[in-house]
Amino acid sequence: MGFTKTEGFTLKENKIANYAKALAHPARVAILQLLIKKQTCICGDIVNELPLSQSTISQHLKELKAAGLIKGEINGAKVCYCINEKAWQAAGMYLNNLFLSYTIKLACC
Repeated sequence: MGFTKTEGFTLKENKIANYAKALAHPARVAILQLLIKKQTCICGDIVNELPLSQSTISQHLKELKAAGLIKGEINGAKVCYCINEKAWQAAGMYLNNLFLSYTIKLACC
């Protein structure tokens, strides 16, 4: 089984790639939008809001949490999720810097 060779890239490049990977599925974007909209920790409500099964949502939450974009807290038998403010700001900075580093040129292919 192969693996990705991330050690040949800078920490910045790896961080951008990790954030982009976490955002690379519409379900994850929808989950983030829901958490942003609610501005509070959400437990079981995510399943009620999206057309996905509990297991599928759990897998997407796992990916978002692994990227650091969300944090989870155990509340009884449930895990409640919200935006991880520090990581959210860092992701915004890394992604904005990438997009803002390009300047439009008059001649292009």
